[in-house]
Amino acid sequence: MILPLVRDPRLVTIRRGGSLTDADHQALALWAATCAEHVLPLFETSQPADQRPRQAIEATRTWARGEAGMMATRALGGHAMGAARPLSGAARFAAYSAGQAACVAHVPEHDLGAAAYGIKAVRAAAEPGAARQAGRAERDWQRRHLPEHLRDLVIEDQERRNAICWFVFDD
Repeated sequence: MILPLVRDPRLVTIRRGGSLTDADHQALALWAATCAEHVLPLFETSQPADQRPRQAIEATRTWARGEAGMMATRALGGHAMGAARPLSGAARFAAYSAGQAACVAHVPEHDLGAAAYGIKAVRAAAEPGAARQAGRAERDWQRRHLPEHLRDLVIEDQERRNAICWFVFDD
């Protein structure tokens, strides 16, 4: 569970009573897609014929361009998570990252799901004893790719939701 019980209105779109603009919602989706795509090889190496996570990432970008509907995008996210379920380790977490990225179209706060699962994927792929450092390196890579105008918001949200995101955003 990566969604908080109490929603931050800064991560709720204006039309739903929050303060997040559509442009910022789309920027969060694109960042989530970037996070998921960064770890996608960990899935594709294991499951080269399964395109569901890749399709979810592309759907996220298509939605952000205004060329796809939220329901179709979210559904592709569900299919990516379906690809994850029978797997374990890095491949599973990478597929979940892609699914979470697509679900940002529905709920912006899924952005941290894409990021957190990406970090879990990298940790799972790391050599024994190197998982924590690999996770920090992935977190730092993700933060470098944040849109500058959303950086403080996302990092504050990572601190706020770290406990429900498996503490992957720790220093």
